Amino acid sequence: MMMLYNLLWPLGLLFFLPGFFLKMLRRGGYRKNFGQRLGFYRRELRERLRAQRPVWMHAVSVGEVMIALKLARKWHALRPDLHCALTTTTSTGYALAQKSAPAWMTVLYTPLDFLPVTRRALRIIRPRQIVLIEAEVWPNLVSEAERRRIPVAIANARLSTRSEGKFLRFHFLLAPIFRKLSLLCVTDAADAARWRRIGAAEKRIHVVGNIKFDPEESRAAALEPRRFLEQIPIDAARPVLLGGSTHRGEEAILAEAFFALREEFASLFLIIAPRHAERAGEIESLLGARGLRVTRRSRAGEKSAEVLLIDTTGELPDWYSVATIVFIGKSITAHGGQNPVEAVMAGKPVIFGPHMENFARLSNQLLEEEAALCVRNTNELVSCAGRLLREPELRQTLALRATELLAQHRGATQRTAELIDALV
Repeated sequence: MMMLYNLLWPLGLLFFLPGFFLKMLRRGGYRKNFGQRLGFYRRELRERLRAQRPVWMHAVSVGEVMIALKLARKWHALRPDLHCALTTTTSTGYALAQKSAPAWMTVLYTPLDFLPVTRRALRIIRPRQIVLIEAEVWPNLVSEAERRRIPVAIANARLSTRSEGKFLRFHFLLAPIFRKLSLLCVTDAADAARWRRIGAAEKRIHVVGNIKFDPEESRAAALEPRRFLEQIPIDAARPVLLGGSTHRGEEAILAEAFFALREEFASLFLIIAPRHAERAGEIESLLGARGLRVTRRSRAGEKSAEVLLIDTTGELPDWYSVATIVFIGKSITAHGGQNPVEAVMAGKPVIFGPHMENFARLSNQLLEEEAALCVRNTNELVSCAGRLLREPELRQTLALRATELLAQHRGATQRTAELIDALV
């Protein structure tokens, strides 16, 4: 199986290369430390890794990086001598990791899962253990780790029905890889059953809850959004509609809803936090063309704005603290949805569109428990948001029900940290 994978790998790389270069041009930042993707590291970095013998944690992008950082902090509390090498695939994930990583963590780009590259990276990083975040199971990395007797764990091991179906189609090829995993910390019993069906060893699967849904202590940084708004000035009494992790097309919907809502709620303020901060210029032009006065998070002190555009990375959880109502992006004009948990943990009522496939289980539970609202278009968004702005008791009820729903995941980070620490 591995021989076939490595023979086909160069062909796959050629197929995906054009799309990868387009992302590089569109998002920027990919050229920085590009050699790390091929397993090449500066001498100073090599020497540091050699001395530390770190745990290697791998997280694809921003969402997974946030899980990795949350888990690493809890793990470090258990083992204060812990050193981590955190690898990430995207430039946005890398930027967030660089910004947030503690002194005992080294941030790198993920090496390609091509056998010579994987071997070179393992030879330099020399990890004591590998922790993959969610479902990032790379065949060469897992196989080479087993050959070198390095335990491989998956933290927050989610597996959707759709992904399970894909893996089952190639079960005879992939099951041997999944059997090599030393530990799977899964989010719930349904995920556990899916991992068993695709080949993971039952005795290595532990249901611990979802790290994303595990409430954290409130961070001091959450005070910064309020300070920023006071400079504009937007006082705490003004209602705020916040669109979190929006995708193309949703900003226009939010703008139209904002115009309609202001007919009744004249002091309403709009905050938009796009999923990809590099789209800020495009969004600002779109909103400006509609006659809205826009300021950006990166531009301090601008007065009389009607809309604030969050063009920074990694701050969205803090901005939920100033919202009155939160709309969850990638759920109307795009498919998949974004994570509603941070808004719920901030005690805010959430609205999302019909396309929450990536969080189907949670979004369905929220709707079943009448702990969130679902809208299909601008008119429904205006209707639901208007109702929430009129009825503070309804806002409080939705937020409370959603918070109670997440209570089952409290302690998931601690449980995961204890299990992976036992592997070292």
